Amino acid sequence: MNSRRALVLLAALASCGSASAADRSINVLATAYNSTPLQTDQRPNTGAWGDRIEPGMKIIAVSRDLLRQGLKRGTKIRIDGVEGEWTVLDRTPSRYKNRIDLYMGVDVQAARQWGRRKVTVRWDADD
Repeated sequence: MNSRRALVLLAALASCGSASAADRSINVLATAYNSTPLQTDQRPNTGAWGDRIEPGMKIIAVSRDLLRQGLKRGTKIRIDGVEGEWTVLDRTPSRYKNRIDLYMGVDVQAARQWGRRKVTVRWDADD
């Protein structure tokens, strides 16, 4: 391939929004939770760091091992196969490993329908 063709190809790839070298990804088990007293403590609308969590917000809880891998409080993530951007604002119970929990407000049926899935999570390592 000549150098001009290579430059055109590189420019085309860059304009497609390809992932930067700073992007990170990890495969995890994803479950879902709700802000109901049966699924949380006495403060169902407060995340582990004190953040207010309300139905409609795209929030995830992460296991503590994922915190050490860069999914810290406030990190914006994308979940393959799930629409939108989600924010880390909660933690799962300490017994869980390699796990995220998607917040589904008070819609218990939606959380049950989600079930347990293996997903790929992506985020900018600079967050």
